[in-house]
Amino acid sequence: MKNLNYFKLFVFIVAILSCYSAKKEENQLNTLTEKEKKEGWILLFDGESLENWKKYNGSDEVSGWKIVDGILHNSGAGSNHGGDIITKEQFENFELYLEWKVAPESNSGIFFHVQEGVVERIHESGPEYQLIDGKGWPTPIKKDQFSGANYAMHAPKGAEVKPLDEWNSSRIVVNNPHVEHWLNGKKVVEYALWTDEWKERKANSKWANKPYYGAAKKGHIGLQDHGGLTIFRNIKIREIK
Repeated sequence: MKNLNYFKLFVFIVAILSCYSAKKEENQLNTLTEKEKKEGWILLFDGESLENWKKYNGSDEVSGWKIVDGILHNSGAGSNHGGDIITKEQFENFELYLEWKVAPESNSGIFFHVQEGVVERIHESGPEYQLIDGKGWPTPIKKDQFSGANYAMHAPKGAEVKPLDEWNSSRIVVNNPHVEHWLNGKKVVEYALWTDEWKERKANSKWANKPYYGAAKKGHIGLQDHGGLTIFRNIKIREIK
């Protein structure tokens, strides 16, 4: 009986240590778990370098952005100081995950299917997942301009943004033509690219005279350096085949 009790204690301790190890692995910054690796996830940002990124319509060398304690910061002063950045690699169908915070009265965006060399500004190329201080923004905001929106096209539904000092998580799932926006574990936007409904929305939006907006079926992932400071971490992606 005594040996049996020791055995039960041993099994309990092993179980606790295994759970602790798994939890520790999940909480490590800018890393992938063994499960994620098997699922095909790759890191776009390792917390130490920007080797997977380049300037939009620019060189492979990123300036203006900086890495502080494993966190990626845009310039905090707008595109003239840092500039938007894009992945060197292009993606067609994928699931993108990242975490972010915006400073007071700041906004930014996440882009996909971005094309270089066709337009001067990144938002005239790829669709944008909006990030913004929706409660503190100094001017009125339209429904399709809040965090989680497909900017200027589809308003988020049921989006709940955390306080400015807490991290938000975002996911973008693209399986042409289907697109989903997720915010803090909840799907807030869903649409299909290039349908009659999508074309009608575009024709009645600020993109009406922007022929390259949303036109590509494959392209770069982009992060915006726009109005104020936005910071990012745990940026990862897996291709959908």
